[in-house]
Amino acid sequence: MSIFEAGMMVCFGISWPVAAYKTYKSKCVQGKSIWFSFLILLGYVCGITHKLLYSRDIVIWLYIINMLFLLIDIFLWFRYKNNPANTDN
Repeated sequence: MSIFEAGMMVCFGISWPVAAYKTYKSKCVQGKSIWFSFLILLGYVCGITHKLLYSRDIVIWLYIINMLFLLIDIFLWFRYKNNPANTDN
């Protein structure tokens, strides 16, 4: 296990619950890029695949937890994308 990889995943992992909570509370997704979120999701899928194929260790759980919080944020984006608060009036 790489302590540096785990540290990176913890730092990234702190941001996703915060982002999802802010989206949930404000019900506003203005300024969020769904394509950026999908790109990050692809990165997590690649990281998990690497862990499964080449480097099985406990850090895989950090990838999975981060991906789940990102999926929540993506779900909230789709839920609130048509909210009137998201218009540029």
